[in-house]
Amino acid sequence: MKKLILVCVMVVAAVMPALAQCSLCTKTAQQLGEGPAKGLNNGILMLAITPLAIIGLLSYRFYRSQREEA
Repeated sequence: MKKLILVCVMVVAAVMPALAQCSLCTKTAQQLGEGPAKGLNNGILMLAITPLAIIGLLSYRFYRSQREEA
């Protein structure tokens, strides 16, 4: 279980540098320059963390309940 959590954390950390912008956000970020563009990208990533964490928690609980029934 601890290995699974560690792997999940490592995957999330590896994905963090990915560009998380739609086409409109990309154009806006290009006009703002390098500094504000990084801030915009980080903000988008931070907003994505909560729904992904909720989905992960629900998936884990479903997996655990199915495993206990078997």
